[in-house]
Amino acid sequence: MIVGLTGGIGSGKTTVAGFFEKLGVPIYIADTAAKALMVNTPEIRKKIIELLGEQAYKGDTLNRTYIASRVFSEKRTLKALNAIVHPAVQEDFMQWTKRQKTPYVIKEAAILYENGGYKKCDYSILVTAPLDVRIKRVIQRDDTTREAVKERIAAQWSDHKKMAFADAVIENLKLEDTLQSVQRIHTHLLRRIRQQW
Repeated sequence: MIVGLTGGIGSGKTTVAGFFEKLGVPIYIADTAAKALMVNTPEIRKKIIELLGEQAYKGDTLNRTYIASRVFSEKRTLKALNAIVHPAVQEDFMQWTKRQKTPYVIKEAAILYENGGYKKCDYSILVTAPLDVRIKRVIQRDDTTREAVKERIAAQWSDHKKMAFADAVIENLKLEDTLQSVQRIHTHLLRRIRQQW
């Protein structure tokens, strides 16, 4: 079973993924995989340079600041970049999934609903948190400005819009409540899988 896990920037989806991992669930982090593919796959690298220019890379690493400054202010560029990276990530994920031996796996992705990725999942989980909490978390984590965070949030769908597609919603405010939600969903998923067998 493939379970999608998503949440807006600063919602704490990585924290939630960590709780599932402690329960023995393999986690595929799409953003990490995308970065690796963007650096290590020559044909992807070539297409990104054609789209964004040589400044997209600093030697063997991604120039994330430059890329972010381009894609978050230019919707068409973001779409073009996603069209290069997403199919490669999907293929990599499918290969990874075949190697797993657990009842279900989790694909953690920043944009699961926006790009229709949830349609390739059997179940999806949305992680939410109040806007102010999300902004504070990202400012602390990325050492950035409130305005920059708000711009990144504005580039993503609202939680309200995502909720229409989610099978489960976890509000990530108090860690003990979040952990209980994770355990409840884990039990529910295992029960569903057993019923299908």
